[in-house]
Amino acid sequence: MEALTDFISKTGFMLLLDNWKCVAMILIAAVLLYLAIVKKFEPMLLIPIAFGMLLVNLPGSAMIDPPSEANNNVGGLFYYLSYGVEYGIYPTLIFLGVGAMTDFGPLIANPKSLLLGAAAQFGIFIAFFLALLLGFSPEAAASIGIIGGADGPTTIFTTARLYPDLLSTITIAAYSYMALVPFIQPPIMRALTTKKERSIVMSQLRPVSKQEKIIFPIVVTVFTVLLLPSAAPLLGMLMFGNLLKEIGNDTFRLFDAASNGIMNAATIFLGLCVGATMTVDAFINVQTLGIVAGGFCAFALSIASGICMAKVWNLFAKKKINPLIGATGLSAVPMASRVCNGISTQYDPKNHVLNYCMSSNISGVIGSAVAAGVLISYLG
Repeated sequence: MEALTDFISKTGFMLLLDNWKCVAMILIAAVLLYLAIVKKFEPMLLIPIAFGMLLVNLPGSAMIDPPSEANNNVGGLFYYLSYGVEYGIYPTLIFLGVGAMTDFGPLIANPKSLLLGAAAQFGIFIAFFLALLLGFSPEAAASIGIIGGADGPTTIFTTARLYPDLLSTITIAAYSYMALVPFIQPPIMRALTTKKERSIVMSQLRPVSKQEKIIFPIVVTVFTVLLLPSAAPLLGMLMFGNLLKEIGNDTFRLFDAASNGIMNAATIFLGLCVGATMTVDAFINVQTLGIVAGGFCAFALSIASGICMAKVWNLFAKKKINPLIGATGLSAVPMASRVCNGISTQYDPKNHVLNYCMSSNISGVIGSAVAAGVLISYLG
């Protein structure tokens, strides 16, 4: 009976009775799993995050515990896997896969979309300064602002470098807003544009040669890394993955590994490790509400900044562009482009602006990586 009583006292069920906050975290994990599985909110990453959160908040699991004499100097599984987040390995591997799956053709054919992608990053820096005014430290403010880039790996990479204590909350906020793009984007686009502007017809983009597509990632890598060395991990892997794709048959095996096995494994490990940081002390606090609100402001400001840049362009250009395209300057690829194209076709069923949206969208991926490089270079 003593052995049985001792066993029962050490089970997670008994430990759970003494810590109601763990119950709250388990319920939050269940809600995230529901949103990912049933509502399809970014399931590729949200499911690993939610399950990692569930595992680490089950009392006694010791999944994130560091080595100690009590456990024979062996740490928990997530303790070792978390080095991939701490040192920025998983986000850069995901960028390798993203590059391998991205077609830069629309951007090469429409280089002025770089302005729209750059303009959308104003939301990051506006939110950064607003967070400073609200009393956040510069590192925390930068981590909140980078949510406006709507790029999950970039957000994680930046936060892990600057303010890892906020990693779990920042990640959940970033991916939640990315999943809510179809709900956040349309009201902002309609509020900042007129029906006439939304009806501007865009011409077909020119075809892009294979040589251009091969040269592009090499040139972008050289220029951006020389200009901003701190952006090299993200942009370098993004462009390397794209180069593997564009070369074709000679590098097919490498392209296939980058876009499938490597990226999928990195996504799983990244999600589990981010979820493992969502402990009671790190998540249930007043600061979390401020981060969620700040992240929304950054996200909305990025959409608005891209639209405003398109409207400014139209003031001086002979050939007008549909300002809806500016709303895709953030990095939520390809969801933001699909939403924009859907609204455009509501006013003219023949006016498909998807290629223009994708060029702006891809510019946003590059722009958010550059913005992250600026923040890391300045504050890291």
